[in-house]
Amino acid sequence: MEPSDVPENTHRYLARVELPVSIDQAFAYHERPGCLKRLVPPWESVQVEHNDDSLSVGSRVVLKANVGGIPLRWHARHTAYDPPRLFEDVQDSGPFAAWLHRHQFSEISATQSRLTDDVRYRLPAGSVGDFLGGGKARRTVEAMFAYRHRVTRDDLSLMAKYPSEPLTIAVSGANGLVGSSLSNLLQLLGHRVLSITRDELGTQDSIAGWSDEGQFERFNEVDVVVHLAGKPIANGRWSESVKQQIRESRETKTRSLCERLAKLSNPPSTLICASATGMYGDRGEEILNETSKPGDDFLAGVCREWEAACDPARRAGIRVVHSRFGLVLSPQDGALAKMLTPAKLMGGSLGNGRQYWSWIALDDAIGALVHCILREEVVGPVNFVSPTPISNREFARTLGRVIGRPAIFPAPAFALRLALGEMADALLLASTRVIPDSLLSSDYEFRFSSLFEALRYLLGKERLTSQAS
Repeated sequence: MEPSDVPENTHRYLARVELPVSIDQAFAYHERPGCLKRLVPPWESVQVEHNDDSLSVGSRVVLKANVGGIPLRWHARHTAYDPPRLFEDVQDSGPFAAWLHRHQFSEISATQSRLTDDVRYRLPAGSVGDFLGGGKARRTVEAMFAYRHRVTRDDLSLMAKYPSEPLTIAVSGANGLVGSSLSNLLQLLGHRVLSITRDELGTQDSIAGWSDEGQFERFNEVDVVVHLAGKPIANGRWSESVKQQIRESRETKTRSLCERLAKLSNPPSTLICASATGMYGDRGEEILNETSKPGDDFLAGVCREWEAACDPARRAGIRVVHSRFGLVLSPQDGALAKMLTPAKLMGGSLGNGRQYWSWIALDDAIGALVHCILREEVVGPVNFVSPTPISNREFARTLGRVIGRPAIFPAPAFALRLALGEMADALLLASTRVIPDSLLSSDYEFRFSSLFEALRYLLGKERLTSQAS
């Protein structure tokens, strides 16, 4: 079957990916709400402004992009729908003169399928548009589908490795970088996600987790709680009042949550509570795992109190996992987003650059959370870091290599301390060489253990060339 309305004189892009699930599972992943958001490349300043959450004929999507401070919108409409074999969309208005995208699924076996993306597009201004923008358009399409195919394949590999009945999972911090990405992934894997909100009243999709007891009783229907909320620690200098807010947003809130979960008649079976590799303090070149002793600085103290606050849940028989996050990498937010501008200006190491940074790609952070949710043998502290910590100097060089800029100009330690105070030593200059023994021993398969590969993926430097003849 040919696409329903192929524009004339178009370019064609064709790419295929094999998926480790049945054709029905592959199609269902694409049909669930949130799939489009998951597949938007993180380096693009694109938001899903409107989505009918349907692939059926006539359903519509509006994407909003910001180009040089100017908002641009892409209006698309679905024009063919034949589950589980195909769906199709066309651009009604947007950056292309014409765009038609056919998503076709075929069966390889009962547990394998193939997705074929067949795109026909035409640029504005005819041959002039091709001359001026044809190369950039092709590179953009190649980068987008390299990202989309890898995300789809890796997400569905999680589904194949961790088969599960649908769970109800409550997530605090669901609007944050990790929480929003985790919630999206869990829904695409077929689970029900409830956000834990500060509002006095919950909704069908949220629980008022910090308000009245009547609302809190809804946790009796929850299988897993993932508690990620806490005051950001990297926004400005640490005054004594800010440090107290950081501590209370973690220890006090967590203890209150756990005490109330422990009193439920049917509490969740699992609690995954965020923590951080700040638990270990500044340790130079010492290799650290989950059994290493804690440090003795401010952040280490916060982490100790944070994890101890889960004791009421543990004593009530709830399986408790402490996810000790390292540096979570995404160009959308967090440390990597803040590094990009200095790196483009050829910025180099921080201080002497010898301090170790323990990092993890965002997709591994949320993949490891799924692993901990579904692997009942995982308990206690778990280091959420890649197997390959790297010095800050090498991190800067690798980032510069990926974006095509030399890492020449270091930021002196004294200047960082002058600008950020105590936070500079705790977050930027401290050395924590952490390895993920618990994840590795429980058979978690990292998507990224190479920083170079992770940054190329996150920043759109991978290419997937067309297979069209």
